[in-house]
Amino acid sequence: MNDDKPKSIRKKSWKGSNLLGAWLIIVVASLLIVQAVILLVPGGSSILTGGKPASFFLLAAVLATVLFGAWLFVRWLCCWKNIRRSLFGVACFVTLIALFYAEEDWRGKHDWERFKRQWEAKGEHFSFASVVPPPVPADENFALTPIVASSYEALFDKNGNEVKPRNTNVVDRLWMLSWRDNPWTKKPNDSVWPEAKFVDLEAWQDFFRSTPPTNSPRADATNTFPMAPKAQSPSDDVLLALSKYNSAIAKLRQASRLPYSRFPLTYDKEPPGEILLPHLAPLKSCVQTLMLRAIAELQNGQSDQAFADVKLMLYLINSIRSEPFLISHLVRIAMLQITLQPIYDGLAEHKWSDAQLNELDSELAKLNFMADFKLAMRGEMILCQIGFFDYLRHHPKELPVMINASAGTPPILARTLLDLIPKGWFYQNQLRCARAMEGILQVANAKEEIFFPSMARKMDTTMKTERRHLNASNLIEPLLLPTLAPAAERFAYAQESADLARMAIALERYHLAHGEYPASLDVLAPQFIKKLPHDIIGGRALHYRRTADGQFVLYSVGWNETDDGGTVAFTEGKSPRVDISEGDWVWRYPAK
Repeated sequence: MNDDKPKSIRKKSWKGSNLLGAWLIIVVASLLIVQAVILLVPGGSSILTGGKPASFFLLAAVLATVLFGAWLFVRWLCCWKNIRRSLFGVACFVTLIALFYAEEDWRGKHDWERFKRQWEAKGEHFSFASVVPPPVPADENFALTPIVASSYEALFDKNGNEVKPRNTNVVDRLWMLSWRDNPWTKKPNDSVWPEAKFVDLEAWQDFFRSTPPTNSPRADATNTFPMAPKAQSPSDDVLLALSKYNSAIAKLRQASRLPYSRFPLTYDKEPPGEILLPHLAPLKSCVQTLMLRAIAELQNGQSDQAFADVKLMLYLINSIRSEPFLISHLVRIAMLQITLQPIYDGLAEHKWSDAQLNELDSELAKLNFMADFKLAMRGEMILCQIGFFDYLRHHPKELPVMINASAGTPPILARTLLDLIPKGWFYQNQLRCARAMEGILQVANAKEEIFFPSMARKMDTTMKTERRHLNASNLIEPLLLPTLAPAAERFAYAQESADLARMAIALERYHLAHGEYPASLDVLAPQFIKKLPHDIIGGRALHYRRTADGQFVLYSVGWNETDDGGTVAFTEGKSPRVDISEGDWVWRYPAK
C-alpha cells in the first residue's frame, strides 16, 4: 500500500534548485548578520573585513556555505550508520592533520638546527650575545654624556628602558642643521667630491641668509641662523651661521675624549625590528655641520681648527661602529662620504700640513668596512631575522601588522589562517633568509680584502627568480630580506673611498716634499704610506696617472669590474648624481 503522506522537511530529499535556493537564503541571512555586527559593534568593519567591501561579501558567502554545509551534515547524521562513518572519518582526518603538523614542525626545526650545527662547527654563534656589543664603563662611555644622551632620552633612558609616554621635555642638542631652521629653501649638496667638485660655500651662504618669501605658507617663520647685516665672504657667513652650534660642538668634542661608545639601545625589545635608533640622524647632522665648518675654516686659513673638526667627524663615525644593525652602518657610510669632503678640499688646495696628513692617514687606516660588513650582516641575521621569526612563531597573528603597520588590525579570517600555520614553516622561511645572508657574506673575502660584485649580482638574480614562485618555505623571505647586492656595493664603495683618500694623502705628502706628484704609486711606500692599498674590486693595483695640468687621476674599476679609464657614471634625471653601480670610482680634483 502506497503511503502518500508528505515527508517531513528533515527527511525530504533536497536536490538541484532546492539546494541552491536554500543556500541563497542563508547567504542573504549571513549578509544581514554581518551587516548587523558591523553596525552594532564598534570597529566591526575593521575587525571582520579589514574595511574592504569585497571582504564583506566574501565573509558572508563563507559563513553561508559553512552554515549550509552544517545543516546538510546534521540531516545526514540522522542515521546511526552515518554517525559511525562520520566519527571514523573525523578520527582519520584529525590524525592526518596531527601527522601533517608534526611532520612539518619537525622538518622545519630539524633543517634549521642542522644549519646551525654546520655554522657553529665553523666557529659561528647564533646567540644575541654574539652580536650585541658588551657593556662598557658608564663613566667612560661617550654615548651616556648629557649632550649625546639628549638625542635619545625622549624615547629611552640611559639604562635602555623605553620611556612611555615620550618625554617631550628633552631637547635634542645633537641634531644640527635641522630642516626646521630653514624649511623654505633646499639645502645644497654636502658631499660632491666623487663628482670632482668643491662644496659650494656661496650656495650655503645663500641658504643661511635666506628668508621665507612673502607668498610662502611659512612667511611668518624666522631664520634662526645668526647673520651679519651685510653679506661677508662665504666662509665668514657660514662660520657665523654655524656659531649657534659652538656650545654643543664644544661639549661634543669634550665627550669625544672618552675611550668607549655604546648607546643604551632597547636590545631586549620584541620584535627586534622595533628597536629604536633615534641617535642616527642627529649624528649625521653633526657631521654635516662639522664638514661645513671645516671647509670654511680651511678657506680662512684655520687648518688647525679644520683638522680638529675632521678628527671629531671620524670619531662620530666610529661611535656607532659596534652596533649590529645594517642601517647603523649605512648611516656610517653616508657620514664617511661627508667627512671625506673637507679632506678632499684641503688636499686639492694644498691646505693640510704633512703632520696633519700623516695623522689623517692613521685615522682613515682604522676604518675597516670589510669587517663592518660581516658585523652588519650577522646582526641582521641573528638579531633581526632570528629574533623576528622567534617572535612570529609565538605571535603569528602579528605578521600582517608587522608587514604593513598602516593597514591596521587584519580581518578575523586572515588572523585565524595565520594562527593555523605550522611552526615549521617559520623555520623554513628563517632558513631561507639565513642561507641568503650566508651567501652574501661570501661576497667579501676579508683575508684577501676583496669584494666580488659578480657573485653579488648572481645571488641577487637567483633571489629574484625564486621570489617569483612563492611557497610555504619562502613566503616571508621577500617581505623581510632586503635586496642584498646594493648593501654589499655600499660597503665596498665606502672601503674604496677611504683607501682612495689615503692614497691621495700619500700623493699630497709626496707633493709637499718634491713639488710635484710622482710618476707612479710605487715610490709612495713606505715613506709616505706604510703599505699601498690595492683595488678591493679584483685585488689588483689601483689605477693612477698624472694629467697635463700637473694633477692626477686615481681610480678603482668599480662595481661593474670594468676599467672605464677613470670615467665616472651619473644617474639620469633632473639632478644627476654619481652612479656607483656603473663607471669607475674616481679621486680627481677640479680642473684648473
